[in-house]
Amino acid sequence: MKIHVGILILLFMVSCKGEAQQKDVASATSTDTKKTFPVSKSEAEWKKELSPEAFYVLRKAATENPFTSPLLENKEKGTYVCAGCGHPLFKSSTKFDSGTGWPSFYEEIEGNVAYDVDYKIGYKRTEEHCANCGGHLGHVFDDGPAPTGKRHCINGVALKFVPDTK
Repeated sequence: MKIHVGILILLFMVSCKGEAQQKDVASATSTDTKKTFPVSKSEAEWKKELSPEAFYVLRKAATENPFTSPLLENKEKGTYVCAGCGHPLFKSSTKFDSGTGWPSFYEEIEGNVAYDVDYKIGYKRTEEHCANCGGHLGHVFDDGPAPTGKRHCINGVALKFVPDTK
């Protein structure tokens, strides 16, 4: 009799659903609608134009290894543009050393970066995309310096640097 009761209790526990997890999953899938961007190419076209590393970061939302980007130490004046489409994203005047291993900026060029919610590692993060082609750039966090308090943590392979011509 004790075995039957134990099995019933076990089955009851296994059949229960956690509502908090269900809400996160529902929220995550509700933002996964297909968005359109001014620059739109097929996967084959992107693969042909981008390096394998840039393709996986920009088009598959991968993350490059920290401390591997040559842009990490760049101190020149200029503009960081999307490596996929050349759209201007960040000014060098907003770049700072966050110590994280990825180029970091405290402010984007207004209107040129798009945002979405990302639950890929189990909790909510704000993902950044190029507003022109939809390429994945990185994430933004609320632990940056003044004046914004933001840290745009960006994959270097998703960027190209265009120096000022002064």
